[in-house]
Amino acid sequence: MICKLKRYLIFIFCSVICFQSLAQGNFVLRKGDKDRISFKLIHNLIVIPVQINGAELSFLLDTGISKPIIFNFFNLSEDLQINQTERIFLRGLGEGDPVEALKSRNNVFKIGEAINVNQDLYAIFDPSLNFAPRLGVPIHGIIGYDLLKDFVVEINYTNNYIKLHDPESYKAKQCNKCKSLNIEFHNKKPYIIGSVSINGENKQVKLLIDSGGSDALWLFEDEEIIIPNKYFEDFLGRGLSGSVYGKRSKLDKFSLAGFELKKINVAFPDSSSISHAKKIKDRNGSLSGGILKRFNIILDYPNNKITLRKNSNFSHPFYNNKSGITLEHNGVRIIREVDRSSGITRFNSESESVGSVNVFASSYKYSLASAFTIVELRENSPAKKAGLQLGDVILVVNNKEVHLYSLQEVIQMFYGENGKRISLLIDRRGVQLKINFRLENLL
Repeated sequence: MICKLKRYLIFIFCSVICFQSLAQGNFVLRKGDKDRISFKLIHNLIVIPVQINGAELSFLLDTGISKPIIFNFFNLSEDLQINQTERIFLRGLGEGDPVEALKSRNNVFKIGEAINVNQDLYAIFDPSLNFAPRLGVPIHGIIGYDLLKDFVVEINYTNNYIKLHDPESYKAKQCNKCKSLNIEFHNKKPYIIGSVSINGENKQVKLLIDSGGSDALWLFEDEEIIIPNKYFEDFLGRGLSGSVYGKRSKLDKFSLAGFELKKINVAFPDSSSISHAKKIKDRNGSLSGGILKRFNIILDYPNNKITLRKNSNFSHPFYNNKSGITLEHNGVRIIREVDRSSGITRFNSESESVGSVNVFASSYKYSLASAFTIVELRENSPAKKAGLQLGDVILVVNNKEVHLYSLQEVIQMFYGENGKRISLLIDRRGVQLKINFRLENLL
């Protein structure tokens, strides 16, 4: 009887421990004490594969968020079933109102060999809150703290992988060129202390570590952080609560844990767009992908520490978009290409947009290609002065069909050398126009 009672008590004890472990919603490694996961680096952003309730998705690894968020949920609802939902509202960067979302509990997340069988997530309805059009690849959501809190995480920007380590068995390698500094957490988001030099004056700054931002550095203007004399107004990005605009400039110097970067890009978002972000005491801005990618990083959330080692990106110059164009992947368009199997050849280009020439249909094959549309256009920019308009669809860039490029390859052309000539063929509501301009460095 006593043995049976002991076994019963052991069973109850183990059941309580297991239940508590599930209730906490922690990630654990199914095999071994570490796992390596490859990622894509797109416009300084880390894209990793994530499986949710059996659905294969792509997420941004974003240190600037606490709970996972899924975008454009209605388009995913057939593939992705989520559990136990309730309606809530989320607030983020931007001048708009909070956005409606579903909070869902008890979801199964799998990232490499890491699994969490009781994960909360937020599903957003608004189709405009979607990273995919801006990055040109499928992006279904973002994940940050809930994954990072359970591991020591290596982020290798050189070879495009993250490595998850069990913190109980992790042993740091000897690294004479590495520098470590403490992380401070507010609302499950990591902050570090750096130093900036503006107009010859040094200022200590408290920055959110934001791997979900593609810029280098954002600073919040105040009595001590003054915008440099040279700047230009620009679109900075889109937050949960709308578009963010502000000023772009250059900093004399930025220092972090003894590493020093000069002539770096900096953006100063309009105060109306960051009222929510400025509620964090003493926060001065964000440290984002444009700087983070210059290091190989070890994030040790369990011990409130980050370790940095500069990599081959460290000495690369900082570039700005010199065209004034913000492009987006906006649906598809039909293209026709020479069908070489027909035996008919052409003397001009091998691929033309529909409606551009009169030929026999039998000499062509038809297919769908991405439509790259201008969604933001900076005032007084070379592109705006040349006559480009919002909604223009780019067909040809520098005499090459645009569908032969990725979205990021086209955008990269706008970051070229000062004075470089850009030649575009665009479609404006069914009319094709040729537009030329030269890149202009405003800084």
